[in-house]
Amino acid sequence: MTAFVLVAGAWLGSWAWEVAAELRAAGHGVHPVTLSGVAEKQGVPAGQQTHVQDVVDEIARRDLREVVLVGHSYAGIPVGQAAERIGDRLARVVFVDSNVPVDGGSFVSAWPSGRAMVEASMAETGGFWAPLTAADYAGQGLDDAQIARIVSGSTPHPGATLIEPAVLARPLGDLPATYVKCLLDGPEPSDEVAELLTSEHWRLVELDTGHWPMFSRPRELARILLDECR
Repeated sequence: MTAFVLVAGAWLGSWAWEVAAELRAAGHGVHPVTLSGVAEKQGVPAGQQTHVQDVVDEIARRDLREVVLVGHSYAGIPVGQAAERIGDRLARVVFVDSNVPVDGGSFVSAWPSGRAMVEASMAETGGFWAPLTAADYAGQGLDDAQIARIVSGSTPHPGATLIEPAVLARPLGDLPATYVKCLLDGPEPSDEVAELLTSEHWRLVELDTGHWPMFSRPRELARILLDECR
């Protein structure tokens, strides 16, 4: 039995994983994680390494093995670091249209075009990245009900997690990994991901939807994840 550990991106919590029921129906363990400082963990102080430890602790606490560790969007940064720290518990890491950690780099340093926007939001909200509005989700393959669900469930994201540097002990390309590229969010992976995809341990899967496939295409995303445990 595979243990799926699911970590959603900025502003979201464990509630976001609408693929969970389908993965459980296939006979696997499913463990959505809410990172410190968001959703039901609002108010918990958090930096990026707090989020890495959230993931590592969940796996250790439940003594999970054969872990498929899934990180969406921002969460790819802590998930990529956690993946190398859990040793032989890891079966595969899946990055869902996500950022990837670069040793010494942060979320904002990897997103030059968005850095000023993120930092301005943090300055206005006391150190948090404010959630997106409904209009920001246009063109991402989401219907009105799906957008309303995301907007109503989103909470401010702790800014320290976005500016602190990642710490990697070895090359990320050494890990067994799948990158899911959501094509409505841009047809090509980032330069960092493209380089990682040259590794024999990495593979690319394309999904014709937007940046939040757990809402827009949950069945297709579930099938992709199930393929990773065969």
